[in-house]
Amino acid sequence: MKKTLLTVTLTLLTLSASQAQERKLPVDTVVTTQHSVTINGTLVNYTAQTGTQPVWDEHGKPIASLHYTYYTRNNVKNRDARPLLISFNGGPGSGSVWMHLAYTGPRILKIDDEGYPVQPYGVKQNPFSVLDVTDIVYVNPANTGYSRTIPESGEEVDRKKFFGINADVKYLAEWLNTFVTRNNRWRSPKYIIGESYGGTRVMGLSLALQDQQWMYLNGVIMVSPADYKVIRQDGPVSDALNLPYYTAAAWHHKALPAALQQKDLLEILPESEEYTINTLIPALAKGWNISDNEKKAVAEKMAYYSGLSANEIIDQNLVVPTRYFWKHLLKGKGGYNVGRLDSRYLGIDRQLFGEGPDYSAELTSWLHSFTPAINYYLQEELKFKTDIKYNMFGPVRPWDNSDDETRDNLRQAMAQNPYLNVLVQSGYYDGATTYFNAKYTMWQVDPSGRMKDRFEFKGYRSGHMMYLRREDLENANNDLRDFIKRTMANGKSAKY
Repeated sequence: MKKTLLTVTLTLLTLSASQAQERKLPVDTVVTTQHSVTINGTLVNYTAQTGTQPVWDEHGKPIASLHYTYYTRNNVKNRDARPLLISFNGGPGSGSVWMHLAYTGPRILKIDDEGYPVQPYGVKQNPFSVLDVTDIVYVNPANTGYSRTIPESGEEVDRKKFFGINADVKYLAEWLNTFVTRNNRWRSPKYIIGESYGGTRVMGLSLALQDQQWMYLNGVIMVSPADYKVIRQDGPVSDALNLPYYTAAAWHHKALPAALQQKDLLEILPESEEYTINTLIPALAKGWNISDNEKKAVAEKMAYYSGLSANEIIDQNLVVPTRYFWKHLLKGKGGYNVGRLDSRYLGIDRQLFGEGPDYSAELTSWLHSFTPAINYYLQEELKFKTDIKYNMFGPVRPWDNSDDETRDNLRQAMAQNPYLNVLVQSGYYDGATTYFNAKYTMWQVDPSGRMKDRFEFKGYRSGHMMYLRREDLENANNDLRDFIKRTMANGKSAKY
């Protein structure tokens, strides 16, 4: 009897295992739910669609499936006249979770007013979301969020089709063509927004959408943009551009000399910027040819604007790495390190000595709240049920950064399209993609200055994800809302 019972049990287990589904997403699916949110005092009813849409190869075979979430306001009389905002984050390798659940979407994290985690984790209404003026789609590139290549791994995956600046732009432009067609949005004014590496992505997409898909945009928004023509290039310009950020971070931590510390941040940053452009870059360009007196004078002025000492700046030949700054700014003021992506955040290292922090204080703080929130939100509120892991950061390495012409891609797109305008948003305390780097990138897109009236810069008193701070969440959304309203053509001809 026992033997028979054991046989039956084993048979049932075998049947259960054979009937179990593989842990993978449907290649092409969508779940639709209805919701409401109060934005600036007005009730907005909206539809949320979250699902997957394929990436096809040249033979029409699906080689990836991208997960997206698409919000449309209900009861819109003329959908053709309503803008569509297409949202990407960066990394590369990051899911769209960050701006989705903390900036522009109808739901945001439960965090405190400065952006620190609050338990129990979850989401709440976003009273400043731009969903009142534009529909929004959040896109997860391959291997980020729930998106996956097909197959998910192995030698069969042609990584050259996905994991590089130009490959990324090419397949995403094609994917957006399909999305816009499926959702009947060809006549709508279109905007693309990208954060961090997403800034490089949307610069490239601005031209790829025009040249490869014949899709013309009204706006490109770069949030804390990463421009690799600056960030990953050694030299006087790249090294010097960090100084205004050092000024901002030191001011926040009250580490500047009294003459600067008693002034407002926006009073002292123009001083630091002017010194960087007109004095520091030429001084660094001299290398060993700089005189001892000039080197000493420059070090003292850098110390004045950074909160570091002149001696430690001289010891590094006037080139202060950001990692050194994060580690040593507060070495004598409690011994904390400061955050990379947001230098308002503090961390504790094993020892005070070292070239850089042990970890990124701000990122560990953010992952506290973002990871449980996005998993809860997609599964429980948007009803997208899956056992697939949501990749906050997915496996996309190695990443091909070669042949990066995205900055000039944006220039060409603007030259060809008189409707196209650019908004740059940055936090002053961002030490990874600094606000002054963002300004420099903006200036370099169109060196002639003939299109400079179509560029706009907005700065905020926070870091990389400046929208985590409630005051900046409101201000940044209002700036974005105003930009969209102002750049809609409204019947105006596209001509110079």
